[in-house]
Amino acid sequence: MHDARQRRTSATAYRWIRQFHLWLGAWGALAAILYGITGLVMNHRFGDAAWPQGDSRETGKQSLAIPAAARATPEQLSLWLRDHNGLDATMIRKGGPGGGGNRGSGDAPKWRLSGGNARHAWTLEYAPGSDTAMLERSQQTPLAAFNRLHKGVGGGQWWILLADSFAVAMVFLGLSGIWMWARGRRPRELAMSVMGLSTLVFLAVVGLALL
Repeated sequence: MHDARQRRTSATAYRWIRQFHLWLGAWGALAAILYGITGLVMNHRFGDAAWPQGDSRETGKQSLAIPAAARATPEQLSLWLRDHNGLDATMIRKGGPGGGGNRGSGDAPKWRLSGGNARHAWTLEYAPGSDTAMLERSQQTPLAAFNRLHKGVGGGQWWILLADSFAVAMVFLGLSGIWMWARGRRPRELAMSVMGLSTLVFLAVVGLALL
């Protein structure tokens, strides 16, 4: 009697987890395609046989007069851009022209503010103390825009929330898949299965990458 109840409980748990697995798969199906394609493209962005990554085309340059009240900090400059120019900065960098620190370079530090969406972006570079700053606008091709979304750039808060839900779904999709695959199999059977082989290859490749 006890064994029969245990089997029924196990079968019920399996049905629910399987259904949960299917729901998660349906929710993240399009995201899996998008992230899979763009991940594959970006994985081959270096070397002589690099794959096309999409292009960014400059669409305009504009010199902005920066008022004294907006020159004190990058944050104040960001607020002024939002309130008076409708430009909401999603990234602020302080440093040299390349966006990094300026230690030992002799270059004057610069503030670099950027924003926009995945397709249309803008960048403002400002040298502290100056009364002007250069605003550059650019437009991305569809492939470049999708690559930006993959990296969480230009999608806005709603995209971040949606991408977070896809990421969480992928975690549970993997866990539920492992659970269903392991159900009813002995450790030796798991070790000699596709699951065991993929685990071994994954650990070996990650280990080599971390050495």
